[in-house]
Amino acid sequence: MPKLKTNKGTAKRFKVTKNGKIKRNKAGSSHILSKKTRKRKRSLRRGAMVDQKDEKRLKQLLPYS
Repeated sequence: MPKLKTNKGTAKRFKVTKNGKIKRNKAGSSHILSKKTRKRKRSLRRGAMVDQKDEKRLKQLLPYS
């Protein structure tokens, strides 16, 4: 069976944790920051986990992780 190709766009955006869950960055922290509160901007810095519904699809795009 041939090797599977990793989707490079997905590899740059997501990381797989030790337990096999997929970590993502939150959206909305790149521009128009003046109207967002400090608290909101602080929470955008932290990562979040991908929903279980999307995990199966992402694991196909990241075959060796």
